[in-house]
Amino acid sequence: MMTANEIRDSYLKFFESKGHVIVPSAPIVVKDDPTLMFTNAGMNQWKDIILGTKDPDPRRRTDSQKCLRVSGKHNDLEEVGRDSALSHHTMFEMLGNWSFGDYFKEGAIDFAFEYLVDVLHLDPKDLYVTVFEGDASENLSRDDEASSYWEKHFPKNHIVNGNKHDNFWEMGDTGPCGPCTEIHIDFRSEEEKSKVPGETLVNKDHPQVIEIWNVVFMQYNRKADGNLEPLKMHVIDTGMGFERLVRLMQGKKSNYDTDIFAPIINEIERLSGKKYNHTFPEGSNGEGINTEQKVDIAIRVVADHLRAVAFAIADGQLPANAKAGYVIRRILRRAVRYAYTFLDQKSAFMFKLIPVL
Repeated sequence: MMTANEIRDSYLKFFESKGHVIVPSAPIVVKDDPTLMFTNAGMNQWKDIILGTKDPDPRRRTDSQKCLRVSGKHNDLEEVGRDSALSHHTMFEMLGNWSFGDYFKEGAIDFAFEYLVDVLHLDPKDLYVTVFEGDASENLSRDDEASSYWEKHFPKNHIVNGNKHDNFWEMGDTGPCGPCTEIHIDFRSEEEKSKVPGETLVNKDHPQVIEIWNVVFMQYNRKADGNLEPLKMHVIDTGMGFERLVRLMQGKKSNYDTDIFAPIINEIERLSGKKYNHTFPEGSNGEGINTEQKVDIAIRVVADHLRAVAFAIADGQLPANAKAGYVIRRILRRAVRYAYTFLDQKSAFMFKLIPVL
């Protein structure tokens, strides 16, 4: 079984072999962009290149970017620890490959298929892809080009139309944007697959049919008046959830069962005396219907939030009363509340977990 570090390395080395330069992660905390407090996507550090105001060389890059999604449009905070697939996190790594005016749709699609199938040996019959179906209100047509490239690799019933919400990526109210194609994997049992076709479960919040990779074809810039204008050059912006990929490659039920989180969870068990039972959340809003589920949710919340707070502090953002500091304070407070309420931790606790990060 590949470790998380081996999986990350395989991704970076694959794209390095395809002429990409491996670049370091940008800090989680954004200090030079008034529109953004935290890096919430891999493309944040390349915004000036995408808008054509900075030299794009090298035109092919790859990285593993630390991201934080806890506020604004991209906000996963309340989902953490209790979403149906146990795949949402506040802090996560985004594996990415970039093309600035180099290859575009066909190249990006071929690279994605080659990595997943030829390098990781995922079975193509378990993979489904989505393409933008178009949007009349924006005068945007279906992405037939992306669909035609996917048809080299998949039968048509594995290519699913997606709406603007799922298949037109936008950083925010303004800025770079464009249609995207998502890659989903169906890891249900063979018996379940025979009863319900996988294509009917794509983007339906099924815990075992999940998105693993988003390939964005940046073609436009959204202006303040809402109109779209073409970008000066086409850009490929991809993002693959590292924790989800590790879960799949290690054959685990959830991200929290992987070697990314297991050391933290083991230490929480040791310090709290509570047992992690690997339950999935049930009940209203996924809050759990019995003590075991509530304890498991609390352990997941603490494990996730520990990473978010620790990496934010390491990148220079302490908890505070305003702006980015207040967001970090909220995350820390939520972790402490769950630890106090469900893990019986009545005194300082979080700092004891730092050595296992």
